[in-house]
Amino acid sequence: MVSFTYPRRLITQMIAPLLVLLALPTHAQWQQQDWDVMGTRASITLWSEQDATPLFLALKEEMARLNTLLSPWVETSELARVNARAAEKTQTISVEFYQLLARSLDYYQLTDGAFDITFASAGHLYDYREGTAPNDVALANARRHIGADRIELTAPDKVRFRDAGTRIDLGGIAKGYTIDQGIALLKKAGIEHAYLSLGGDSYVLGDHRGRPWEVGIQHPRNQQDIAIKLPIADLAMSTSGDYQRYFIQDGRRIHHILSPKTGKSIDGLASVTVLCADSIDADALSTSVFVLGAEKGLALINRLPDTSAIIIDRDGNVTYSDDLIGG
Repeated sequence: MVSFTYPRRLITQMIAPLLVLLALPTHAQWQQQDWDVMGTRASITLWSEQDATPLFLALKEEMARLNTLLSPWVETSELARVNARAAEKTQTISVEFYQLLARSLDYYQLTDGAFDITFASAGHLYDYREGTAPNDVALANARRHIGADRIELTAPDKVRFRDAGTRIDLGGIAKGYTIDQGIALLKKAGIEHAYLSLGGDSYVLGDHRGRPWEVGIQHPRNQQDIAIKLPIADLAMSTSGDYQRYFIQDGRRIHHILSPKTGKSIDGLASVTVLCADSIDADALSTSVFVLGAEKGLALINRLPDTSAIIIDRDGNVTYSDDLIGG
């Protein structure tokens, strides 16, 4: 089994896919709840002198609202409607949905196409539950429709697809956005200490009442093992991993992080964790770095202010962005 360590200066920033809270003390004023939404598990732990039940309900309602807005599996969602109709006729959408599309196109430009929500033009052909992938002919046809330059946005609320075969999926940014909305709700309620997670995306609000929250990065190849233990506070974090949705076909790991160029799963990396101020950015960047690969991905991260990354490749090697490497 591979054992991982972290540099000395890595003391307030880092996390990964399934963040595991370590040694959480039992206290009457620490309140916690979990529920399923967006195809994954949501979890909230917070400090409050009041009964947090109404706040938990508000969080659940907000996440459910965003799921009905952004899910490709909800037939009445805005995303599903746009996929079905935007190539035929310009669609009027909510300002919120428009802003998410615009942010996605910004990342498409920033990453030279590595972050591309039109990957769904090929992505919808994969069935991870059944363990099936498209054949070469179907994949070649789908690739012709990938490219976010096929999306035409007209402020403040219009979208059209220039290609009838183009589809979008906001899976690389939606959960991060949802975390940010949840944290805004907590702050408005006066909460100063909380840990909110949604799948591989999370935000640590404040500290753990005088000390950092201790979290762990799940080992990419052993769900029962922790790769790295970290103390963190006031930080957004997102992990993209090749073990979150996958199947094995002909000895190859087929997972959900696809190359926009090939329509196939990215090889080489096992997980990428990005840490920064906002979850929406951490979410988009963790996907982008995974697609770009370690060298190009870290070059991007090292150019961005107040942004860090931790990469674990399939051989168990750990690489850090420049700001996390101690002297």
